[in-house]
Amino acid sequence: MDDEPSILSALRRLFRAKGFQVKVAEGGQAGLEMLENEPVDLVISDMRMPEMDGVTFLEQVRQRWPDTMRLLLTGYADITSIMGAINRGEIYRYIAKPWDDNDIILIVRGALQHHALELEQKRLQALVQQQNEELKTLNTSLEIKVEERTAELKRANTALHGANERLKNNFITSIKVFTSLIELRNSHIAGHSRRVADLARRLAIQLELDNKQVQEIFVAGLLHEVGKVGFDDEMLETPIVMLNTRQLVEFRKHPARAAQLLLPLGELKGSVEIIGAQLERFDGAGYPNQLSGTNIPIGARILSVACDYDSLQIGVLAQRKLDVVQAQNAVVQGSGRRFDPDVVEALVVLHGVQSREQLKKNQPQERTMSLYDLEPGMVLSRDLVTPSGLLMLTAGHVLDDLVIRKILEFQRSSDLKLTADVWQDPKV
Repeated sequence: MDDEPSILSALRRLFRAKGFQVKVAEGGQAGLEMLENEPVDLVISDMRMPEMDGVTFLEQVRQRWPDTMRLLLTGYADITSIMGAINRGEIYRYIAKPWDDNDIILIVRGALQHHALELEQKRLQALVQQQNEELKTLNTSLEIKVEERTAELKRANTALHGANERLKNNFITSIKVFTSLIELRNSHIAGHSRRVADLARRLAIQLELDNKQVQEIFVAGLLHEVGKVGFDDEMLETPIVMLNTRQLVEFRKHPARAAQLLLPLGELKGSVEIIGAQLERFDGAGYPNQLSGTNIPIGARILSVACDYDSLQIGVLAQRKLDVVQAQNAVVQGSGRRFDPDVVEALVVLHGVQSREQLKKNQPQERTMSLYDLEPGMVLSRDLVTPSGLLMLTAGHVLDDLVIRKILEFQRSSDLKLTADVWQDPKV
């Protein structure tokens, strides 16, 4: 903007020759009207103009079109006017008259480049803000979807857990039904497997085993008799201590038979291992592999205690049934020999009858004596075997008058001198 036609003409020729699009206005008011009608990237204003000076004009431009670059053209070394243009009009640069054509072209190009950079920066800022808003909206939507998906997964997991629990319960129920079918053949063992399984589970918990082990031991308790499915009625109804040699050999095979029957069920692998070792003894004199101590699976050590404890009370092991206290005392007598002392202690603690110290104090002693010194009620601590290897009575057999007479008759008829190992109460 300028009020001198010669200056306007010179500037028009200069900038058009350099490829710029140029518009001119004679005075500040004409320049403002022009800006209202079409956008302009850069304004060059003279300081001295009619109606309004350059500072006033540039100030108006800054207020109404802040993105338009502003240059001041002045021929006066008036510091006050220049400062006003800088402060009020916020000009980019000022150009002194007379100007150098190259200098003014460089200044204009620099101003336009600066203007382009500012516009690009604003565009990028606006784009970033827009993308941030979109991302915020997307994150909110994503959070909602994640919450919905999480809730859906929780519902599915709950349903799956319920299905697994039902499946597990149905599996256990099927085992119990199968066990009951075996027990139907012998009424006096009805409920034996379930009681053994329950006691074995409580002993495992008392010994602080993990949940997986507890479950395997419980299932082993339910199925520990399955190998007897092929026994005849006579064997099922005869107490173990009364079995003859042939029957005893057959009896000792039932854990291995059970393991073979259950082998196809891979999920029962842990329980099958327990069942297969249930007749092993802590002192290494058991069957089928003569394992001893902690070489016997802990589940099998627990199962043997639980099984014998219940069997003593229902007359499966001995000729007469024992009450709870007598059955426990019999198990205590086998501690360290037939049974793992830690498991026996767990049984005692579980029933709250004796402390650990009392258990050790009351541990029975083994005594070897002549057959003529045997008395009813004594319990064999070891198998009674003839010098030729004939098994007469098994360890744990409770002697009575009839049995003592029979083994004495055998001794006399065979002209042998036999001895028996029995448990002796330490208080006697």
